[in-house]
Amino acid sequence: MNYKVSHPTKIINCEISLPPSKSISNRLLIIKSLCKEKIKIKNLSNSNDTQTLANALISNNKIIDINNAGTSFRFLTSFLSLQKNKEFILTGSDRIKERPIKELVVVLRKMGAKIEYIEREGFAPLKILGTKITGGYIQIDGSISSQFITAILLIAPNLDDGIELEITGEVVSKSYILMTLKLMNEFGIKWTWNDNVIKIKKQNYIAKQYTVEADWSCASFWLQIAALTEKCNIKLLGLHQESIQGDRKVIDIFKNFGVSSIFKNEKLILTKKKKQTTPLEINLIETPDLYQPIKCTLFARNINLIISGTQTLKNKETNRINAIKKETKKLNTNKIIDTYNDHRMAMSFAPMCLVFEELQINNTEVVNKSYPNFWYDLITAGFIISPLFD
Repeated sequence: MNYKVSHPTKIINCEISLPPSKSISNRLLIIKSLCKEKIKIKNLSNSNDTQTLANALISNNKIIDINNAGTSFRFLTSFLSLQKNKEFILTGSDRIKERPIKELVVVLRKMGAKIEYIEREGFAPLKILGTKITGGYIQIDGSISSQFITAILLIAPNLDDGIELEITGEVVSKSYILMTLKLMNEFGIKWTWNDNVIKIKKQNYIAKQYTVEADWSCASFWLQIAALTEKCNIKLLGLHQESIQGDRKVIDIFKNFGVSSIFKNEKLILTKKKKQTTPLEINLIETPDLYQPIKCTLFARNINLIISGTQTLKNKETNRINAIKKETKKLNTNKIIDTYNDHRMAMSFAPMCLVFEELQINNTEVVNKSYPNFWYDLITAGFIISPLFD
């Protein structure tokens, strides 16, 4: 489905219930599956990625197809390796088959996992024979994906020798690793992180009830909208002020672009301010998912600054740096935006109609990966969404 997107007034007053955090939800599902007692999760994400992982964890099928859910693929590679005497084929979309998995497989094999490549060395699909994994001391390159590290940390308490994980190289998306460890601690797991070594002894997850907070990554598109409006009063519901999500930093970043963010009565209220200061550089090494809404805002506002810490973006749903470069060039011409099967492309370009007038966004259903209600929420905010039928 393709949509024409516009906004008649460029002035926005709305109240939006943001979706639950996909990142927290996915980690909780693995913790729940590893816990011997029953964990109750409230407000679980209804995103495609989370639902795909939830279904995979209760599936009796030998072949598990996670479609385009990269996080689910990494977490399941680790989790399925523990399922003794069971054999799995773990596969996904064409894009999943292009995204690296080798570093995680190498480490899991050193721990005793039995994993084979079915097609291309270093890439999905995988054949996994569940077995006893020992753990102990291992090294992992921290510069490729924090999800590899998280996949290992989540299973660490269930390993006889626990884990002593030394992270080499520059650590990307460190905030996501901390999120994992803080969630594990919520369920009774003790850990230490000194210098570049994380230690977790063998121990049991302790069951409790947990309510998932709203998604700060999804909030970033509303801060982008606020930055591009003429005037706004946007109330966002469900966010935690003291969040374990690293993307909470988005409010500090968008302060530079004239967006005021104030927590009041458990709502984040966004308004426009005249004063702004533009930094020379923004480093996204810990929060790379914020790249697209920031980069689009900079383009729309004609602001030049350096964005660093973006080395992992080439291995996301698409090469996000190239995709943004290609699609922003269209904003002054045909205004037909391709989304490359990437949810964040659709959600970062839709707000651009506030500056570049009516845009066409192709393949709009990609938002279901993380924010299924995105288009409905835009309508609530006064955007006009017109479906185009082939």
